Amino acid sequence: MLSRLVFASANALKGSGPLGAGLVQASRSLHTSSQSLAPLPPLPETGGKVRHGIFPEELFQLLYPKTGVTGPYMLGTGLLVYLLSKELYVINHETFVAASIGAVFIYVVKKFGPSVAAYADKINEEKVAKAQEVKDQAIASYTQDIEDEKKEQWRVEGRSMLFDAKRNNVAMLLETNYRERLHMVTNEVKRRLDYQIALQDLHRRMEQEHMVNWVEKNVIGSITPQQEKQSIAKCITDLKALAKATQVKATT
Repeated sequence: MLSRLVFASANALKGSGPLGAGLVQASRSLHTSSQSLAPLPPLPETGGKVRHGIFPEELFQLLYPKTGVTGPYMLGTGLLVYLLSKELYVINHETFVAASIGAVFIYVVKKFGPSVAAYADKINEEKVAKAQEVKDQAIASYTQDIEDEKKEQWRVEGRSMLFDAKRNNVAMLLETNYRERLHMVTNEVKRRLDYQIALQDLHRRMEQEHMVNWVEKNVIGSITPQQEKQSIAKCITDLKALAKATQVKATT
């Protein structure tokens, strides 16, 4: 509440010269100082020590170095005597009523205080157990989230390896496709070259056959009937001579 008041006053006094600037700087230092950033101390689970039910132990410890052990008691007694002697406090029927109520209150505290304290401690322990259970569940959930995040990071790291493998597969497919097309082109070129070679061989064979037929036709056409008869007669004579030679070899 005080900090909000300081902020409101500083915003209102921004245009009022050096005083407004000083208040703004003070408000900033109030919320950015090392004390405001310090961790808060834990709340005590039990109350401080008291004497006679209402007087804190710190009061006695504060007066001991200056007044001794009996100093706090003498201070309380002197203060009570001073109030009564100066009639700053007058004893009347309300005093007896307050004393009666105080006695009843002390009796109730002494009688039912431990059981009520035990019940309150039990309720507090249940609340603390529930809060601890919620805290443990939150810690377990956050731990699982951290593990999932680490696993996702590991998957992200492995994703580059997966992409490299896919790139290699695509490169292999492209290389295979290129080699298949190269093989197909080679086969097509070889087939066409074989066709050209076969066509040239056919032309050469046809030319040779034509040349042979032409020579044979010309030779046959140049032989006269007289030459033909002489050739036949010579062949018959050669056959007869060959037959006689064979018979002589057979008889010997």
